[in-house]
Amino acid sequence: MKTIVRQFVLCVALQGWSVQAHAHAFLDRARPAVGSTVHGSPAEIKLWFTAPLEPAFSTVKVLDKSGRQVDRKDKHIDERDQTQMKVTLPPLANGTYRVVWHVLSVDTHVTDGDFTFEVVP
Repeated sequence: MKTIVRQFVLCVALQGWSVQAHAHAFLDRARPAVGSTVHGSPAEIKLWFTAPLEPAFSTVKVLDKSGRQVDRKDKHIDERDQTQMKVTLPPLANGTYRVVWHVLSVDTHVTDGDFTFEVVP
């Protein structure tokens, strides 16, 4: 009987650990894709994360090569898919741009990161 109780406790503990291990909102994918080259200026940047985001504490910025923010500062979390965040862009000149994100998942874990993409004619 003790063995069954120990196995049950171990199983419950492992399930709890598994949930916590996947709780952080990590970048799943982006459009334009991380490190990609796009022909012509994209209208927006879309980021998908591995967990729902807290809109008030999640940000994204698109920076040009001099570090100047070039997005329209209209970050939005999709109401139907709270793992998706986007920001719109004015027409971008050819060059390399850096996307910098900082997010808080709804379970209060913070993650951040950045990536680049290149605009060509």
